[in-house]
Amino acid sequence: MARRFKVAVAATAAVALGLAGCGSPSSKNDSGKADTGKISAQQSATDPNAKGPAPEAPGAHKGGTITIYAQSTPSTFDPTDTYYTDSNEIEKLTFRTPTQYAVRNGQPVLVPDLTDLGTVSADKLTWTFKMTGTYKYEDGTDVKVEDLAYAIKRSFAHDVFPNGPAYQLSYFKDGDKYKGPYADGDTYAGVETQGTDTLIIHLAKPFADLPFYMTFPMFTPIPKAKDTKQDYKNHPLSTGPYMFDQYVAGTSLTLKKNPNWDPNTDPVRHAYADAWSFKWGGELVSTQQKVLNSNGDDANALQYEEIDASLIPQLTGDKANQLIKGESPCLYVLNIDTRKITDLKVRQAIAKAMPWDALSKANGNNDYSAEPASTFLPPGVPGHNKYTPYPDLTGTGAGDPAGAKQLLTEAGKVGFEVSWYYDNTKPLPQQISNIRADALTKAGFKVKAIGVATADLRAKISDYSSPVNLAQGPRGWCSDWPTGSSWLPVLFESRSIADGISWGFMQDAALDKKIEDVAALSTDEATAKWAPLDQEIMGKYVALPWYYTKMAVIAGSNIGGAVGDATVGMPFFPDMYLKS
Repeated sequence: MARRFKVAVAATAAVALGLAGCGSPSSKNDSGKADTGKISAQQSATDPNAKGPAPEAPGAHKGGTITIYAQSTPSTFDPTDTYYTDSNEIEKLTFRTPTQYAVRNGQPVLVPDLTDLGTVSADKLTWTFKMTGTYKYEDGTDVKVEDLAYAIKRSFAHDVFPNGPAYQLSYFKDGDKYKGPYADGDTYAGVETQGTDTLIIHLAKPFADLPFYMTFPMFTPIPKAKDTKQDYKNHPLSTGPYMFDQYVAGTSLTLKKNPNWDPNTDPVRHAYADAWSFKWGGELVSTQQKVLNSNGDDANALQYEEIDASLIPQLTGDKANQLIKGESPCLYVLNIDTRKITDLKVRQAIAKAMPWDALSKANGNNDYSAEPASTFLPPGVPGHNKYTPYPDLTGTGAGDPAGAKQLLTEAGKVGFEVSWYYDNTKPLPQQISNIRADALTKAGFKVKAIGVATADLRAKISDYSSPVNLAQGPRGWCSDWPTGSSWLPVLFESRSIADGISWGFMQDAALDKKIEDVAALSTDEATAKWAPLDQEIMGKYVALPWYYTKMAVIAGSNIGGAVGDATVGMPFFPDMYLKS
């Protein structure tokens, strides 16, 4: 499952609703019922024999421009540096990868894309992937197996592309030594090619989930001769049905059809719309209202952030059909930098002070889009166990400033400074920040909230050398695939800091070993062992769980084919079309 981290987007909530429990949502809206959907465990389904063209979406029409709105702004479209869920979904329109997910009956199924699903050696340390056809880039040049190998090598330049996924750094052979083609040249022992169609990956340790990992944009082919390093994000070469037309970083992106994409070779994607227009930065609630009203071109639009609670009363009659629901295996937290907040009692005081109910109301959480969280593994991940929660770690409650101040007093830390970044260009993120600041001030903390522009927020919270100690990135996380191995090893090991993907910023060798011991087991053996580790880490108060997400987004009345993509908790763009 895809898991990329999100930036929590503050929304408003004029209506506070009860939150749902566990179960299974529909991938589409049931317009006749107030069914808010529930979260169910995902499965690792595969179809190694899938071939193009992709089955037609029922009722699909061709033509027109689909408009996509969001308040949060994608920070990059360089495939190597992509790890946010929204960028990942958008890039399914432009990039093909060795493997990919098709959505069938609302559930993701892993299928071949540019290669087969791979064959692993007897010792589990070598994977072989064979290209399944011939493909071209947008400029008409051929995709070569060497381009797949180069893209993997490029991903080790983590100093240049710090936000991309990092499993390869620890799982691939010599991944801890090789620093990418810019620093160490093009020779790397972890990747080789044979002939014109065979990609071979050598591992440092078994990695049974590698075929799922190969769906990431990081693995899309990149010709070495056309790699413009940091500038590549401005117009990456397309292998998918669409290509860049016009891009204004932080504001907008328009896609046009790629004339060199061959649908007969693609088992996943369609190109129903003539063009796509992405617009970012608009205020969340007003934009969702426009899409719900569906006047003029807004009937051809979709807003991909979760519906704000204030709009739920309008979901009656025909408008109820405009709510698109689906799975979303994600969790939002308040991240704590334990390098700077070393005292456990101070971290416990932060947890005790948090007014989760007020924060959730201000954030627009509702039972269509969220459940309060008390674990790191969400209910959708096999191995999740709702253990008895620690005090103040339930994602609910009004907060206890007096109790928090008592903990600070016992620690001798009254007046301890806490600091974070927030978006100061939108009223709702400011409201979230103000609620948190007020609660922590009443609890005896000194508060320093630093306002930044929307377009700068992701970069700021991803900079681990920045002068803050709360709410750093990732602020949320989604499963990379449906196992605990895409959670605890990624977020909580010491190496997570260098990887730029850390909750808690811990450097604990004993904990590292416990996590690695479980990760080395087969998927079935490891499943029952993740929850006890989850509970142990939770007791360190390194990240405070807030809420699990569910996908519930507003589509315009003329949008067809909008189903949930459970791998990222967003609508599945490749199947979308305009009804007329």
